[in-house]
Amino acid sequence: MATQHSVDPQEVAKFEAMAAEWWDTEGKFKPLHMLNPCRLDYIVSQIAAEYGRDLTTHEPFKGLHILDIGCGGGLLSEPMARLGATVVGADAAAGNIPVAQVHAKQSGLDIDYRHITAEEIAQGSERFDVILNMEVIEHVADPTAFVVTCKELLKPSGLLLCSTINRNPKSYLVTIIGAEHIMRWLPKGTHEWNKFITPDELFAMIEAAGLTPVDRKGFVFNPIKWSWSLSDRDLSVNYVTASVKPA
Repeated sequence: MATQHSVDPQEVAKFEAMAAEWWDTEGKFKPLHMLNPCRLDYIVSQIAAEYGRDLTTHEPFKGLHILDIGCGGGLLSEPMARLGATVVGADAAAGNIPVAQVHAKQSGLDIDYRHITAEEIAQGSERFDVILNMEVIEHVADPTAFVVTCKELLKPSGLLLCSTINRNPKSYLVTIIGAEHIMRWLPKGTHEWNKFITPDELFAMIEAAGLTPVDRKGFVFNPIKWSWSLSDRDLSVNYVTASVKPA
């Protein structure tokens, strides 16, 4: 059983300080609000494909148990709940939970938000059909152990969706220099370049944990259209992976 050593207290403190701004589309989480439609397109299509769900039906994810690790204010938990899933939103930053709870209540959504780590959930018997691990792994102390915990939390044939940032000169220029220092979309120090993970490194972690990688795509920002899109080839900065636990 994995222990709680993947949590990085300094990283948790960063997000505690910004908790009240989760639903401010022009605030410190503006980049995530901009990226969210593209993230959701990928998440929804992967879940629907894996579980054979018809997205034209009412609540197509009904009956699926989804864990959103590092849920923040609920930017992904709420759409999953609207699609009919039973959602647990977990976050190590205590300040995020009441923000998420209030917004869910205002939106008429029943979401189980918990101030808890993935490792703590894994110590119990609860297991999930889908785990969302989006823009989280670059903030943990031990990414390899974290992926193992995600595998433990999945039901057999369960789906893990994990997005993060590649580690190369371009990602440093875009996310550290561009987003934090020039555009000031994010507070300085939000990301640490040495914690970024290359796609090959992440795939190796996924395979070492006993999961089977099934897909990966890039999130690409178009400064002309001011929007994000999915790419089969460009994984140079933001990217997402899908992997499945053996039956």
